[in-house]
Amino acid sequence: MEKRPDVMEDRVATVEETPGTELLPQLVAHLREHRSTLRAQWADRIHGAHLLEAMTAQEMEAETTSVYDNYVEVLETGSVEALQHYARDLSERIIPRGVETHEVVGIVLLLRDVLARSLFEKYQSDFALLNRVLDAYEPAANRIANTVAVSFVDERERVIRQQQEAIRELSTPVLPVRERLLILPIIGVLDAERARQLTEQLLGGIRKHRARVVVIDITGAPDVDETVANHLVQTVDASRLMGASVIITGMSPKIAQTLVTIGVDLSKIDTMGDLQGGLEEAERLLGYNVERNAEADLQ
Repeated sequence: MEKRPDVMEDRVATVEETPGTELLPQLVAHLREHRSTLRAQWADRIHGAHLLEAMTAQEMEAETTSVYDNYVEVLETGSVEALQHYARDLSERIIPRGVETHEVVGIVLLLRDVLARSLFEKYQSDFALLNRVLDAYEPAANRIANTVAVSFVDERERVIRQQQEAIRELSTPVLPVRERLLILPIIGVLDAERARQLTEQLLGGIRKHRARVVVIDITGAPDVDETVANHLVQTVDASRLMGASVIITGMSPKIAQTLVTIGVDLSKIDTMGDLQGGLEEAERLLGYNVERNAEADLQ
């Protein structure tokens, strides 16, 4: 009975997609047998290319040995998932040491080249076999290089996002002064993006500390534009919806003029001249008995 053409085409495609894969165990055995020599050659190439210079000699030896062993293991098993897991672990270890993305990609490509040269030397007497060996090795090696590069870039981006988040939290800290009272000091330029982050952090702080009064001190903010001014009003409204009154302190004459000029509804904003006055007013709202030091007022 004549075979269906589509079945025959599928079988041909499968064979062509995995040429020489039966040779992989033989290749892996060769690479493990000559592990010390090949790893030393790879380390020399890394030194010659001035890569991983942020690492000590001991760190570099440990990491290159680990990378070599995992590289060969992935060649043997073909497990991309295991490689991704290892690449993430590697990235977590070496990114804090100052290793850059191009260095990681560079050392993996150098290892691919060192191993390919070793295979060429072993099989060069049989050109047909050499082609089959390279057909088995090169796709796997390229997949390893690509997976490591992508994993490293993903990890670096994750670290950058964490650093940015930490910087944002430091730039707009929500500080509990006493029970139900928060203070939010703003220092530096307050643009639209930072104003949005300010609102998110403040509302989160109100919920976390069950705050009833918030003092926003803008003494350190040189200026605000119309967008930021309107955002401040929205922040006050959102805080009130969560049960917290807002007092804004330290408003400069320039900012006050800006608010008047752009027509901000000032009836929604409670202001005090300075932070001390704002904290005293906040304590009154909370029911505390505030006593001023007369001598301090005269100074």
